[in-house]
Amino acid sequence: MATPARPRWLRVAAWAGALVALGTVFAAYRNPHTVVDLANRVWACF
Repeated sequence: MATPARPRWLRVAAWAGALVALGTVFAAYRNPHTVVDLANRVWACF
C-alpha cells in the first residue's frame, strides 16, 4: 500500500517554516537577557 505523495509546495513550505522557527530561536538565544528571562519564568513555575 503506497502512501500518496505530498505536493512539492507543501514540503517546501514546511521546511521554510522549520528554518524560520529555528532561526528565530537562535536569534533569541543570542541575547543573554532573553535566556535569563526565560530561565526566571521557568523557575517561577516551581
